[in-house]
Amino acid sequence: MLVVGFALLVAVFAGWLAPDDPFAQALDHRLIPPIWMDGGSAAHLLGTDQLGRDYLSRLLYGDRISLLIGATAVVTSGAIGITLGLIGGYFGGWVDDLVMFAITCRLALPVILVALCVVGLVGSSLTVVVLTLGLLLWDRFAVVARTTTLQVRALDYVSAAWSAGASRTHILFREILPNIAPGLVVVATLEMALAILLEAVLSFLGLGVPPPLPSMGLMIAEGRDYMFFSPWVIMVPGIALFVLVAGINLLGDGLPELGRGWIERRSRPR
Repeated sequence: MLVVGFALLVAVFAGWLAPDDPFAQALDHRLIPPIWMDGGSAAHLLGTDQLGRDYLSRLLYGDRISLLIGATAVVTSGAIGITLGLIGGYFGGWVDDLVMFAITCRLALPVILVALCVVGLVGSSLTVVVLTLGLLLWDRFAVVARTTTLQVRALDYVSAAWSAGASRTHILFREILPNIAPGLVVVATLEMALAILLEAVLSFLGLGVPPPLPSMGLMIAEGRDYMFFSPWVIMVPGIALFVLVAGINLLGDGLPELGRGWIERRSRPR
């Protein structure tokens, strides 16, 4: 929670925290090492890249773009997957068969290869990357939503809502969805981390976020030609990407325990 919270604060206040313009080039200050290395400068705490752009500023804005891509992709994929899972799990029969067929078809498609083909054909842009990832990462949402809906659709509160004359839409989104939400939140954190990694892969291959937008994957790609002589150009964004993805994964892994602990505290006699 601390890691993800810090990353969110950095993303929101990147405009105030960045010491320089992340797009401003200064070729006379190119490849300055970080301040803890020989030749470092207090004016550029994490050094500069091959075009003289301040690395700290680009990293702060890169965190914003990575979180924006991850969150938008999760919202898009979650809307698709949760809707399909709810419909398939609640109605069953041939509707469930169609949903399972769609999930099987999606699982048969390799995400990276499809993303590479789509971005390569349509063109590289932030919108294309977000939509591509959102349309390819909905399968886990659908599987979890369908499985948990099958478990709760026969419970008493669903039957009571049906007996009271509630519509199917009300039952799906007001009775079932809130009760299966904890598992979907965990899936959302894991999918967000995966979307950030996939964006970094696409940017590293030159088909992700187009330059000069700062992105951790793009920063790694731009620095690979200089990594033997200026290794910080790879290490700084690589470590930042690792910490961000690890923090999101750890948050998703710890949410179930946090929920169980809260339920146990609430159930204790006063």
